[in-house]
Amino acid sequence: MTEQDASADVDPESYADELRRKREEKDDFFGSHPQSPIPPEERDDFDGLDYFDPNPAARVEATVEVHDDPEPVPMETTAGNEVRYLRLVTFSFELGDEAVELHGYQQEREDDEAVFVPFRDKTTGQQSYRNGRYIELHPDEPLADGETIVLDFNLAYTPFCAYSETFACPLPPEENWLDVAVAAGERDWNNSN
Repeated sequence: MTEQDASADVDPESYADELRRKREEKDDFFGSHPQSPIPPEERDDFDGLDYFDPNPAARVEATVEVHDDPEPVPMETTAGNEVRYLRLVTFSFELGDEAVELHGYQQEREDDEAVFVPFRDKTTGQQSYRNGRYIELHPDEPLADGETIVLDFNLAYTPFCAYSETFACPLPPEENWLDVAVAAGERDWNNSN
């Protein structure tokens, strides 16, 4: 069972505590680790990322549609080039009162089993990073057609290219642009330089 397979019905208080603990760990990493995306000269002034409040309603149950013959999807990057991903799965779920779909991808040359879910929503460019955010799923077993998993938008994160131009990040394809606001996960990080 993966973290995404867990029931969407969780104790809001313990869930929020666990989420805050994970966020503190990430902030510590960003502020001090040599592999942090925060440029070294800015780490002394770094006082943590900005997050939406923990939102149990942003943990949604999604139905999985597996694509037996995954189609290639070219994604532009912040560096101006394209990278090719394969559209592996489609997730169907309700967010607020809207029925929505998001697609999950893998790079053709990737051996790891992570499912990459880049997206934009109505907070993009306002409350969250202007080029979208990501969710990454790490299922223990291949996803099955018709299976229900939990997508947790509280885990939506900003790509490294938001912090430094040394990183090139894929831009969410238009098929993953949501017409709803996802007020969960990381907010825009304002670089004061």
